[in-house]
Amino acid sequence: MNGLLLLSSSRRKHKGRSEARNLFMPLIVTLDGPAGAGKSSAARALAARLNVHYMDTGAMYRALAWAAMQRGYALENSALIAELAREVQIVFDTGRVLVDGTDVSAEIRSEKVTAATRYVADAPAVREVMKIIQRKIGSECDIVTEGRDQGTVVFPTATVKVFLTASAVHRAKRRHQEEVVRGSGLTFQEVLESQSVRDAADIARPVGALVAAVDAVVIETDSLTLEEVVECLVSLVEETRQARGKHDD
Repeated sequence: MNGLLLLSSSRRKHKGRSEARNLFMPLIVTLDGPAGAGKSSAARALAARLNVHYMDTGAMYRALAWAAMQRGYALENSALIAELAREVQIVFDTGRVLVDGTDVSAEIRSEKVTAATRYVADAPAVREVMKIIQRKIGSECDIVTEGRDQGTVVFPTATVKVFLTASAVHRAKRRHQEEVVRGSGLTFQEVLESQSVRDAADIARPVGALVAAVDAVVIETDSLTLEEVVECLVSLVEETRQARGKHDD
C-alpha cells in the first residue's frame, strides 16, 4: 500500500479532464516560511482559487506521529517510523485528515501530537520517505503545497516558489490569537518566546532547514490581509503560466 494519499472530492470528479495535462507538466506552487507567517491559510485559499489540491505537509507529519503513538512506537526509532510512513494510509479529503479510515483532524492538533511531531519531522530517514511520497503526489496532480523545505528540497523545480514571512511580533500575535481561540491559556510573551526557540531550531535543522529558495519570491505579510496575499499569489501563478505559454509557442 502506498504511504500517503492526497484526495479531494471537489477535484476527483475532474480527474479525467486534466489527466493528460498533468502527465506533462503539473502545476506545483510551493509556500515555505516560518511558523505564524500565514502559510496554511494562504495555501488553502490559493488552492481553492486555482481549483487544485492543497498539500499540508505539516499535517502529514502530525498524522504520522499520531499513527506511531497509537501503535506505541518509540518516536526516536526513525527506521521504524520511516517504515510506518510507507505502510500507513493517510488521506486528505475535503478538509479532513484520515489515518487508516479514522478522522484525526482534531487529534493531530493536540499538544501531545505537536510535541511528538518534532521527533518524526526531524528524522532524516523519515523525511526521505516523505519527500518521495510528496513528489509522487506532485507528479500526479496540480498542487499548492506548504512547509519549510518544499521549494528547496522536495520540489526544487516547482512552477512557482514563494517564501512567506512576517516580523516575529506579528507572527506571535497571530499564533497567540489561535491559542486564545483554543483556550490554551498561553500568554503572548510565552508564545513569542516559544516561537523564537522554534525559529532557531528550524533554521539550524540538518535536514529540511527553513531557508528561502534562491529563486523564491519573498512576500512579507505584516501589512497584508489574507485576501491581499492570495491575490498576489494568484497573480504570480498567472504570470508564470502566461510566460510558459509564450515559451511553448
